[in-house]
Amino acid sequence: MATKKVKAAGKFSAKHGKKLRDIYNKIYKSVKKKYNCPVCAKEKAVRRVSFGVWECKRCETKFASGAFEFRERDFKK
Repeated sequence: MATKKVKAAGKFSAKHGKKLRDIYNKIYKSVKKKYNCPVCAKEKAVRRVSFGVWECKRCETKFASGAFEFRERDFKK
């Protein structure tokens, strides 16, 4: 069970090490974060669908971007 101290990495035991758990927390945070849509300019509408696939919930546009982080700079004109 996750706690406030270890956050999402609470599912890993002590044998996995602090460094691995810190990396996992960083990636997990960026995967679950909502990003702004570069097409319709809606704030917090782009979410991760699968590995490298992102979708805007408002305009239903799909993007191919980073695996764990949405990069808006790839889509600006």
